[in-house]
Amino acid sequence: MRPNYKKLTKEEINELPLRYYEGPVHIVSSLKDAERACDALSREKIIGFDTETRPTFRKGEIHPTSILQLAGYDRVYIIQLHKLGLSESIIFILSHPDIIKCGVALDRDLIELMQLSPFDPQAFIDLGEIARRSDIPHHGLRGLAALFFGFRISKQARTSNWSAKKLTTKQINYAATDAWVGRELYSKFIDEKLI
Repeated sequence: MRPNYKKLTKEEINELPLRYYEGPVHIVSSLKDAERACDALSREKIIGFDTETRPTFRKGEIHPTSILQLAGYDRVYIIQLHKLGLSESIIFILSHPDIIKCGVALDRDLIELMQLSPFDPQAFIDLGEIARRSDIPHHGLRGLAALFFGFRISKQARTSNWSAKKLTTKQINYAATDAWVGRELYSKFIDEKLI
């Protein structure tokens, strides 16, 4: 029998300690860096996945995906797509059927990535969908992190300029944390027999 998961209020989440990913983060801004990163990622079984896009403030304005975050076992790669596009090495990882890519609310991220370059997404697992099917009262990354790990992740940098030439420390922390939490939640969902 599955445990009964309690919905946390916004206030309860805000009282939790703030956590960031504390491991190594590699900023990938050239094709050569991307090949090196994807070579390392090709040896992973599970990758935390997320993207960020420069926000729009005018109706009808659309920006392409700015960065792609991929979290492996012991490091996170932040790939600046606005500098190098969706290279063959990145597409290889995103299309690999034996490498699980996990995160929350993946549909839009994948649609926007495929607008950069068409590919066949394989082995993507939407943790929000699993939470929904499992009667977990939280479906977003922040709520799931609070519920399962007892910490809060910051959403402050969400509407910053992700296409900036140089990312700020706050942006790097935010982006790396989201991908890392996705990977950690996948492992937790396996422990909880949700997957």
